[in-house]
Amino acid sequence: MHERIELLQGTLDMLILQTLRWGPQHGYGISNAIRAGSQDILQVETGSLYPALHRLEKKGWVKSEWKVSENKQRAKYYRLTASGRKQLAAEQSRWNQLSGAIAALMNAGESEEEA
Repeated sequence: MHERIELLQGTLDMLILQTLRWGPQHGYGISNAIRAGSQDILQVETGSLYPALHRLEKKGWVKSEWKVSENKQRAKYYRLTASGRKQLAAEQSRWNQLSGAIAALMNAGESEEEA
């Protein structure tokens, strides 16, 4: 059983933008893509997802439109905008710096401990 992992503030926005890079999707599909892409470790609650989607739309990073889903229900589909692609690139760069710095710190001194 996986422990629930809390996302760092701002990480959810980056993950949503990343999933929309693969094509337009409705909220439930975005949530499933994040869960599946993280091998069931990251689970986005509805109470976090939809406010994030509204925030991203307000910033102009995603656009939405109502469509009929694969199960014949009306659903709001979100797609990445050009501005959203730029933002994703910037966030990925910051994430790579942050994760590299954390990895360096966590691995610091390991070679001395083994000796």
